[in-house]
Amino acid sequence: MLEVKTIEKPDERRDFPRGHIEVLHLSGLDFAVGTFEPGWRWTESVREIAGTDSCQVGHRGIVARGRMRIRMDDGAESEIGPGDVFVVSPGHEARVVGDEAVVLYDVAGEMATEYAKAKGPS
Repeated sequence: MLEVKTIEKPDERRDFPRGHIEVLHLSGLDFAVGTFEPGWRWTESVREIAGTDSCQVGHRGIVARGRMRIRMDDGAESEIGPGDVFVVSPGHEARVVGDEAVVLYDVAGEMATEYAKAKGPS
């Protein structure tokens, strides 16, 4: 099998306040490009969409530009920036740091399938 797509033509786009993700669905891989504008904060932009108190989506990827501060539900914190490869478990809050938009590539698949999708009634 050989399957190739370009991030210039995503399969779908999900918009939320001060940001969006663009998603590519390939066989065995869901890939997302996240763009988060200055002032973006998960609790203000995505919490209502997700219906949870913190982000319950796991992330694995690399930051292309900008800086983001991540705080885990247990209090652990870190800042990620250009060139940083990251793994973030479910149960966190994040915000953009500074005046530059954050662009990151997420290869975990959870971001592409679950992030910023409204949850239906249980």
